[in-house]
Amino acid sequence: MASAVKSVQVFGRKRNAVAVAYCKEGNGVLRVNGSPIHLMEPAALRAKTMEPVLLLGKDRFAGVDIRIRVKGGGYVAQIYAIRQALAKSLVAFTQKFVDEATKQELKEILLSYDRTLLVSDPRRCEPKKFGGPSARARFQKSYR
Repeated sequence: MASAVKSVQVFGRKRNAVAVAYCKEGNGVLRVNGSPIHLMEPAALRAKTMEPVLLLGKDRFAGVDIRIRVKGGGYVAQIYAIRQALAKSLVAFTQKFVDEATKQELKEILLSYDRTLLVSDPRRCEPKKFGGPSARARFQKSYR
């Protein structure tokens, strides 16, 4: 049998958006839902998705292909899920196939910039209760 493909699969989350990143050895291809990452819409948030690449440098991403599938949530939540999946996938790939020291170096760079690049935000939407229009607000009281 041919040698097994060096790959890792990691997910990133933000609210209801889930991005699954499949990272394998390759030549620097970054794709989101089949299209190149530099064609992401909306253009204003494109820089957010590129943050891990800009922080760590393109040379670190040159040896890997990362394909990301993203579902759920809104535009912004998906962007944050993608950037988290991108950062986590490179860290996981480095740990598994390169070495621990390099992984620690990557983690320190990412965490010093923004913790949400590696750690998921646990906040979720609070469910609505009866007796009011939303989770906390109550209907206005009227005596007449």
